[in-house]
Amino acid sequence: MSLLRLCAFPKYLTSRLMIEINVGHALNVDRCHICLRIHNNCKRRTQENPWTRHRRHYSAISRKEDGDKRVLEQYQLVDVLEARMHQLQSDAVLDQKCSKVDFISVLQGEKEISHDQSQKAASTTKPENLKDCQASKKGIAVDNLSPITHTSRWFEKLAREKCNKAKKQHALRQKLSDKADTAKHGKGSLMLPGTSIKKISPGKKSHPEPKHSPTPCSKPCVANPAAEEFSREAELADVEELDKCGSRWNPASTARLLEDRYGNQYSDSQLRVRSYLEACMFLGDTESACQCLLHHHQHIAKRTALCIGAYNVLLRMWAKKGLLSWIRRTFVLLEEARLKPNVATYCAALECMGRKPASTFSSVVRRCLQQMKQDGLSVDDVFRQYVFRQDERAAVLRAVHVVQPNYKPRLAPEGPPCSLPLLKSFYSEREGSRYPKMDFSLEELRERFSRQLAIEQSNTITIASVEATKPITENMARMRKLLEEQRGHWRGVLLQALRNSKPLLHSSCLTSWRVNIYPFLWLLHDEDYVDVMLQGLAALPPSGESLLIMAREMGTRVYNIYGIRQKKRSQLVNKLSRIYRSYAELLAKDTKGSSTLPREHWSSLEAETHAGPSLLSDDAPWPLTLIIELGSFLVDLMLRELKVCKDILSPSPEGTLIPVLYHMYVFRSNRQVGFIKPHPILTHIQSEAMEAKLTFDSYVMPMLCPPVPWTSTKSGAYLLTPTKLMRTEEGTVQHQLLLEKVRDEDLHGVLDALSQLGNCAWKVNKPVLDIIISVFNNKGSEKLDVPPPVSEAPEIPCFNPHDQGLTMSEKAQLRRDVAKAKKTIAEMHSLRMDALYKLSIANHMRDEIFWFPHNMDFRGRTYPCPPYFNHLGSDLTRAILMFAEGKPLGLKGLDWLKIHLVNLTGLKKRSSLAGRLEYANSHMDDILDSADEPFAGRKWWMDADEPWQTLACCKEIANASRSPDHTKFISHFPVHQDGSCNGLQHYAALGRDVIGATSVNLMPCEVPQDVYSSVAQQVEAFRTRDAAKGMKIAQVLEGFINRKVVKQTVMTVVYGVTRYGGRLQIEKRLKEMDDFPKEHIWDASQYLVQQVFCSLKEMFTGTREIQDWLTESARLISKSGNTVEWVTPLGLPIVQPYHRTKNHMLKSNTQLLNVQTSHDSQEKPDTVKQKNAFPPNFIHSLDSTHMMLTALHCYSTGLTFVSVHDCFWTHAVDVDVMNKVCRDQFVSMHNQPILQDLSRFLLKKYCSGLPQDTKNKKFLEYWKMAELLGKVPQTGDFDLQKVKESIYFFS
Repeated sequence: MSLLRLCAFPKYLTSRLMIEINVGHALNVDRCHICLRIHNNCKRRTQENPWTRHRRHYSAISRKEDGDKRVLEQYQLVDVLEARMHQLQSDAVLDQKCSKVDFISVLQGEKEISHDQSQKAASTTKPENLKDCQASKKGIAVDNLSPITHTSRWFEKLAREKCNKAKKQHALRQKLSDKADTAKHGKGSLMLPGTSIKKISPGKKSHPEPKHSPTPCSKPCVANPAAEEFSREAELADVEELDKCGSRWNPASTARLLEDRYGNQYSDSQLRVRSYLEACMFLGDTESACQCLLHHHQHIAKRTALCIGAYNVLLRMWAKKGLLSWIRRTFVLLEEARLKPNVATYCAALECMGRKPASTFSSVVRRCLQQMKQDGLSVDDVFRQYVFRQDERAAVLRAVHVVQPNYKPRLAPEGPPCSLPLLKSFYSEREGSRYPKMDFSLEELRERFSRQLAIEQSNTITIASVEATKPITENMARMRKLLEEQRGHWRGVLLQALRNSKPLLHSSCLTSWRVNIYPFLWLLHDEDYVDVMLQGLAALPPSGESLLIMAREMGTRVYNIYGIRQKKRSQLVNKLSRIYRSYAELLAKDTKGSSTLPREHWSSLEAETHAGPSLLSDDAPWPLTLIIELGSFLVDLMLRELKVCKDILSPSPEGTLIPVLYHMYVFRSNRQVGFIKPHPILTHIQSEAMEAKLTFDSYVMPMLCPPVPWTSTKSGAYLLTPTKLMRTEEGTVQHQLLLEKVRDEDLHGVLDALSQLGNCAWKVNKPVLDIIISVFNNKGSEKLDVPPPVSEAPEIPCFNPHDQGLTMSEKAQLRRDVAKAKKTIAEMHSLRMDALYKLSIANHMRDEIFWFPHNMDFRGRTYPCPPYFNHLGSDLTRAILMFAEGKPLGLKGLDWLKIHLVNLTGLKKRSSLAGRLEYANSHMDDILDSADEPFAGRKWWMDADEPWQTLACCKEIANASRSPDHTKFISHFPVHQDGSCNGLQHYAALGRDVIGATSVNLMPCEVPQDVYSSVAQQVEAFRTRDAAKGMKIAQVLEGFINRKVVKQTVMTVVYGVTRYGGRLQIEKRLKEMDDFPKEHIWDASQYLVQQVFCSLKEMFTGTREIQDWLTESARLISKSGNTVEWVTPLGLPIVQPYHRTKNHMLKSNTQLLNVQTSHDSQEKPDTVKQKNAFPPNFIHSLDSTHMMLTALHCYSTGLTFVSVHDCFWTHAVDVDVMNKVCRDQFVSMHNQPILQDLSRFLLKKYCSGLPQDTKNKKFLEYWKMAELLGKVPQTGDFDLQKVKESIYFFS
């Protein structure tokens, strides 16, 4: 304290004491507990020496460790300081303004409040609380109130509190008495159910730690003496808990969803603290980590942000340093937090002791193992479940050998085989299974692994752009040179700015306990952050990008690079290389065959190579708010530092510097959104330069070696790049946690199917690629769906808004024209860049063999991981992909190629297979002409529905038909078999609906039934009837109702499309008709969508009943406060992530960012989304199950198989075999009691705990829900075995 403040302090205290004495007399008129406490405090303070109070307020905690006595004194001093802080906060009379006075409800007979509860009460006065803010607006200056007036306000407040809390206190006493009856065997009343407290304590006093130990951890970590001292704390905690539960929904299911099997919790605040601690551990910053954890631990209100994983991070840091005394103190913190140690906790303690001489801690090791046994854990659990890094495994093993010299880690015992009925035979009956080999030698596969590993370690890859093939003009060369010079300058500027900003963040970190992004800016090299910023600048479109999206993308890129660096730091690469080199023996063509699946082989190799680090990762995922905050910091740097000369495009650039990026606000759906836009100078330079190079993240590219098989929910796909098994929005964790709680054996079918899809090798169709690139560089083609460059966009109209010659309506029309032109330019740029990325990646891989690793969405639908270039893309992308493995066409292969060609044209959808083959043979001249002269010939292929795939198929047929023997022609071309409105097929099979099954080709027929044409005919019949009655809109629609108009609505109605969405779909189709009167579009689309829904209701009665049952079930489940969950027939657990929107306000230097999340499981479920999405999501989970079953059985028969959801691909020679497998697995799946199993699951999950009081409103709601869930819709008489005979089920 400065000398001036010391001199002024006694005078300040003297005036303060007079006020306190008067207040004490004024408040003495009432004898309630709260007022007595205030009175006694005031009286005690008047009797104290002023310097005593000064010392209590301003004492500094020494940073030196002077022994146990000093630790105890510090702890007591912290108690006094915290109690004093609450006393000053509650003593509102001494403040200049009074916003609100809160009272803590105290049970009868209670005389004092502990300092921990004081903190809780103080935390309720923060202005973030809406009620507090409202109260603060009504605040009155205390100086203007007499003591009597102010005292009466206190009495009124107290009376109100007593009246409102009387019933709650009565219920609380009953609750506490019940807890007291159950608290036995030495357990404290605060013990959570199933929680035990453990503490490792040595037999004798250990030696003091060295003086260079981190300073923050000299803070006290002393356990409270007995649980009885917390009795009042328990009561007050329960009062507050009852208050909160009165205004919130029951979070029991949420708590279970956001907690893994090790006790780690995954709320946003907990993830943020864990991520901060892990970042500190990665940097070796023990002091900051300790400060952060102790700060949250010592404040009860903030302790909820800590879970067992946060303490384990600190334990891991102490274990690395071999500081056993700090391990003990952290165990004391766990005891205070009432957390149960898990495998990671004990493993850190064993690791610490393993780094010490064996004779020193043998007794401690023995007691540690005994406590593990009491908690139901074994040493084998440590080596099976813990994620080791670097040499941690060896250190733990050394500690165990101290008391068990002959111990050897045992491999996880083989669990019971998969119990799912659909997979039991697949895993148990493997005789005759011939798993396919790859057409590569062992050395080739190992060499490919080395190349892929190098790419992922470098994080990014730079490839040539297809625009580089254009001739370079003088202006283009000048612009490229100018852009390169500017980027070099910007790199240096950003690097210096980043280094200058870190000390500022560090100083704010020292003065504030808030977890900030400072340590996250040290996880990578400074150059890596600059690369991320420049990469974001290069990808910024001319129309700009939302600040929120830009920040999220840049933050995610930093997170991915950090994940790769972490794996490299943990010495994982060497172990991964050894395992993959052995794994390649299973796939190589020059090794003996095996009946082992890739997942099984990889798991066995990993178990055999048990030494060293684990291949898994147990790091906490970064919360979305942290990712955006980190990204927004980088965007702020770019906005502030990137500048360019205003006259840079002139021959002699001179002038002032202007920002390269600028921030602006635009309106999107009546919401103001912050946008980052590039300056037109930068846009002009980039467009004129047509850069020859493109830089991508490594995961954007296909893999050069077979992906790592999925062996668990956290291991698979890329070698180093972090990949989720279930792709979700950033910040969504409930799906991953739900997967981790499933028995491992029950997920084997899903994991093996994903591994099989990823093992399909691909190559580029070079002749077709060259044709597409030539069209792309020649201004594109709208007819062929090749986007033109932005230079071909319409000009933006120019007008003066202040022109007096224009009327208001003309100005409004011109503004609409300007907005439309700008939107068109933005869309053209987006489409052009998407095509540029796809073609450039394909051109880069033109001479390579590559693979697409797969994962899935939360419904189980599978997707390739590379985002741009994959077989799920558009017609253009699919046309340039072929199987790397070729197979002879055989006897029927050429016929299947021709049938596939006709399917691509879309001309003979209602013809039989024989009719389609006859049509192809009759047009062989057109097919050969298209293959030989795509642009100079008759151009027959351009009129097809899928023109580029049609051209590719024409070339394949031409090559096969011209070969000496087409049966021996080696074909790499994938042939597709598409489901006939697959969603309705599943509904018809579930309901055993004969009429519906016939409409979607489940019933054998001579010609394929087209449900879209059937619906169009039914709608036309309705229109004819209404037109005869004189309805005008029905008369206008004469001649315009066809298959194309109703197809999209029929296709999507089973996936939950509403009448509003269906009207928009039909409106779009009507607008495409040039001769339809535009003034009738709205009325016509409204009329048609009603008739389409009526037609479907008549044709698919069983489908509508099942859909209604699913919808109503989801409505009641979500209304009860739960999200809808179910398990697919393949054992995949699914939860719908639709919750009420939650807003997070993040402050950046540019603007306040409003982060809206609808997947936060701590919020109430969104009933509308839950009920509308359940039917389509349930059907999607069934079609993904059918696809995975088909993939597994095709793999066991040696077929190459991939899928695009309900469209299955294989070689032409194998189409008949794949069709048989597809039909067999569909029948096998629907022979299971799917709806009955769903009903039993929902009843067990949501209706197992009905209220006992039958007059309770909750009982009636639960009874209604239980009645509905148990009432499965009736089914029809359709025989599923007929599907096996249906040719057009998939065709």
